Amino acid sequence: MKAHDWKLKEVSEPALFTDMFPHIMPPHIVWDGPIIEEINGTTHTIHPHELKQRDIFITDTTFRDGQQARVPYSLEQITTLFELLSKLSGPRGVIRQTEFFLYNHKDREAVQKCLERGYRYPEITGWIRANAGDLSLVENMGLKETGMLTSCSDYHIFKKLKMDRRKAFDYYTGLVKEAMAKGIRPRCHLEDITRADIPGFVLPYVQELMRISESVPEPLKAKIRLCDTMGFGVPYPGSALPRSVPKIVLMMRHEAGVPSHRLEWHGHNDFHKVLINGTTAWLYGCDALNASLIGIGERTGNPPLEGALFEYLGIKGEMCDVDTRIVTEIARYYRSIGTRISVRYPFVGDNFHKTSAGIHADGLSRDERIYNIFDSGRLLDRPPEIVITDKSGSDGVYHWVNTFLGLSETQRIKKTHMAKIMRWVADQYEKENRLTAVSDKEMILLVREHLPVEYEKAQTEGRLRYIHHDE
Repeated sequence: MKAHDWKLKEVSEPALFTDMFPHIMPPHIVWDGPIIEEINGTTHTIHPHELKQRDIFITDTTFRDGQQARVPYSLEQITTLFELLSKLSGPRGVIRQTEFFLYNHKDREAVQKCLERGYRYPEITGWIRANAGDLSLVENMGLKETGMLTSCSDYHIFKKLKMDRRKAFDYYTGLVKEAMAKGIRPRCHLEDITRADIPGFVLPYVQELMRISESVPEPLKAKIRLCDTMGFGVPYPGSALPRSVPKIVLMMRHEAGVPSHRLEWHGHNDFHKVLINGTTAWLYGCDALNASLIGIGERTGNPPLEGALFEYLGIKGEMCDVDTRIVTEIARYYRSIGTRISVRYPFVGDNFHKTSAGIHADGLSRDERIYNIFDSGRLLDRPPEIVITDKSGSDGVYHWVNTFLGLSETQRIKKTHMAKIMRWVADQYEKENRLTAVSDKEMILLVREHLPVEYEKAQTEGRLRYIHHDE
């Protein structure tokens, strides 16, 4: 097939694709066609644009999986983070549920304190092992739903639990019935599903859960959590079971008969696929994506909740009554309790909104959209900043000074007026062999020394933009 002969098309106005990149919002995800996936001779057609109308949502595991990967939270820290989660969820319940351990007195006290807040979102649920003793903990706390660990790969059934498939099948389904009898909705966690025999164990087991659920009202019907425990899942169309996220979700929907609103994805980041796998699960028919704040979870972590949130907003194409600035508030709180966040971490890392390259600084000074992924000042309360290094050049210094003085594009001081500042910075690296960035404190002193009139005027008019570093 011969390629089309493309001709250069000159335009009078730049093509900025503002339907995808509105800048005042996270970039929109725009679809231009269906996805075809074939399983065992059956063709499934996925229409991605339907995601915009579907009631997809995020669930949280900060206080469960998150606590398996760090020093335990104090009671005060749990209640503070729970309040922040509720604020971030917004009135529509974008963050729909959060789960808690119930094993010791502190766990149960934390649940009680959070329940007393009376927040609608996120709903508090439990998390237990598959045994009757743990189920009584949920009953005693008065929770309406609990996660229940029902491992599904032979690695776990044979080697960890020392059972065979029939024993595991009967044991799990028996406990599910007991939970329903107590008025508790079971959320069955299919641990290690990406190494499980999907047709040989998972489908018969989940089909049985759906049959059991037929005899109880909707609030008690079993939910299914698909747990990519080791991060083996892959998002690629055409990939094979049991690693294929698309096929796992489609099999649950069309073979096991699990409704989308009772299907949830829980992943780990061992192979750097944790967020894309979760988004893929959304795409193929799983309504709930389980995540944790800052991605903190066992080993390599879970989908970062703030990342899932921005992906959600990009899919929906609107802000959904969510105040994304709370993400920055959450990150600051984590730092205040001693949690180290990589400076390069998206959305919350200290360098997320910064550049040290002179060419980037020049671009920012011409149009922020050139080198800022969205209006980070508006969406995260973090306007773009310049870090002065040997790579910043005169453009970096120019942008830093004018930004610090709060000057608009028409008011900006010319480079010739800040030549002494630029020379001092250049000498630090050319003559003094400096290896560190020039601090904001040093830059402020230089502005006060070499541009005193401009500094005093900006201070009097309240235009100075002091920079508060998180790290």
